[in-house]
Amino acid sequence: MTGELLPVKAGPPQWTKVFGEALTELAGEYPKLVAITAAMPSGTGTSIFQKKWPERFFDVGIAEAHATTFAAGLATQGVRPVVAIYSTFLQRAYDSIIHDVAIQQLPVIFCLDRAGMVGEDGQTHMGLYDIAYLLAVPHMTVTAPKDGAELIGLLRCALEHTSGPFSLRYPRDKAPGEPPRAAEVAPIRYGTWEVLRKGRECALLAVGTMCQPALAAAEELGGAGFDVSVVNCRFLKPVDRETLKALLH
Repeated sequence: MTGELLPVKAGPPQWTKVFGEALTELAGEYPKLVAITAAMPSGTGTSIFQKKWPERFFDVGIAEAHATTFAAGLATQGVRPVVAIYSTFLQRAYDSIIHDVAIQQLPVIFCLDRAGMVGEDGQTHMGLYDIAYLLAVPHMTVTAPKDGAELIGLLRCALEHTSGPFSLRYPRDKAPGEPPRAAEVAPIRYGTWEVLRKGRECALLAVGTMCQPALAAAEELGGAGFDVSVVNCRFLKPVDRETLKALLH
């Protein structure tokens, strides 16, 4: 042992970086897009946006409820606010999400970093509850991308969606694959799932980063004689009823 640090392979980028770079690029296409965060520009990737579009970036400090209500006010004037906050800290704004955004069906986009387990960030930063608490919000769209390219496609979908709030959740981790530039990604059709593997006997419904483990499990089950479908349920709300019915029949 020498004590020297070994070089770390770069690998795919972090979800945070994919989001920050995509949002920055999309701002060139959507002149009314603004980014809002609550004292966490580097942790959410919005610092990338801030460097390119400083006049369209707002850090409101440790005030998540204010960030939400501020975004609601901007949305009433035709601005497209993107609120980037850690999943666990958006809990502080729950009342504002319901009363100031959702009931009025305002098109505020919520991007939840650190969704799920966060490792060394500790217990206070674990985003364990966002799926449950956002599914209960009226008019809220709830999504989870399987990889970086899908994150960009869902961001585009969110920017095209104008009839209510839209949320995206992603973890503190590296995003699978090397994402393309935002200009190369089309918006994902609203409310649709994606069949990743077709089978005839049973189906695994996977959400977000669980798609890759589900595909691996399906391959293993296939080796044991089971013909398994895998579905990417990127929209948790609304549910893709057509795809679900097709699986059942």
